[in-house]
Amino acid sequence: MKAFRQLALSVAVLAAGLYVWIAYVPAAQPVLDRIGLLDLLGIEASQTQGGDQGNGWPGGGLSRVITATVGEQALADRINAIGDGRALRSVNVRSNAVGTITDMALLAGSYVDKGTVIVRLEDEAEKIALEQAQIQLVNARTDADRARRLEATGAVAEVRLREVELALRSAELGVRQAEFDLSQRHIVAPISGWIGIIDLEEGDRVNAQDLLVNISDRSDILIDFRVPERVVGKIATGQQIEVTPLGGRDAALIGEISAIDAVVDRASRTLLVQGRVPNEGDMLRAGMAFSVSMSFPGETLLSIPPLAVQWSSDGPFVWAVRDGKVAQVAVSIVQRESDAVLVTSDDLEVGETVVTEGVQTLRDGAEVSLTSNDEAVSGLSATTREAAL
Repeated sequence: MKAFRQLALSVAVLAAGLYVWIAYVPAAQPVLDRIGLLDLLGIEASQTQGGDQGNGWPGGGLSRVITATVGEQALADRINAIGDGRALRSVNVRSNAVGTITDMALLAGSYVDKGTVIVRLEDEAEKIALEQAQIQLVNARTDADRARRLEATGAVAEVRLREVELALRSAELGVRQAEFDLSQRHIVAPISGWIGIIDLEEGDRVNAQDLLVNISDRSDILIDFRVPERVVGKIATGQQIEVTPLGGRDAALIGEISAIDAVVDRASRTLLVQGRVPNEGDMLRAGMAFSVSMSFPGETLLSIPPLAVQWSSDGPFVWAVRDGKVAQVAVSIVQRESDAVLVTSDDLEVGETVVTEGVQTLRDGAEVSLTSNDEAVSGLSATTREAAL
């Protein structure tokens, strides 16, 4: 009794499997019909799936596929790099003399024009020295004038005249030295720009070469970044770059290459490049990090949808539709984009039709029923609308 139940269960499983094979595998009916099993079971073979062996697959009808058209697109070599920004010009103003600060005509974060006196040091001694030098110059000029008048009468020797001329010249140089010493007590802005944080107060004593303040001209921002050596021959000054601050991804800016280094770094095999971007609205600062992008348009290649690319033991290929039949065409992938794959092929041209969906049952030379990608999308949209109603 137990063996009978096992036999009955096996027959039921075989019958169910046979039913599924016949109902859901179109190629099964022609095979079963040839061995006479359909007649034995009393099942009539489907007329649409029998006979023609030149259709989509052995014993099957036309394979329904979704297709797309081969286009063309320029190969874009895109470079992305991270660069550091710095001001167009930046100067650390230092003291040239030792002294006490008596006046500061600047505020942190303010703008200063070139030539403006920003710090004054105690200068009383220099003023006194200048006045003394001016008095000595007046006396030397008086002596020189008297000696020239006496020379005309022959009452002064030539040696004496030479001495007073040298004294006059020395007095003139003394005045120039005193004026210079006084100017060193007045520190002026060497460039126009913005003043940074100030860590000084009136009454502080500074030494020679002490840092007083930093002045930055950030009307333009310079960005130093590196590019791989393979683009050395493609890059040039004046070329456009796309710049995005890492701290503000929504602020995309357009700049240009302002300078290119002359030597490729041996360790990284990269070339240092300097970009320049206008700082409109004064939103950028020196020291910020930037994402820099550059594009180098190249040759024009065939463009196909990513779903059209299939793989075999020989490499990538596509199913090209020609005269209602599919043909396997080998391709070489050059670049992948988000919505297309750029390829080269000796047997594929722009405007041809390739299969994007329904490739599972295809074989070389099979006849297919075509549905374009746009029609498939439209049909799907219509089905969705009907389902919604």
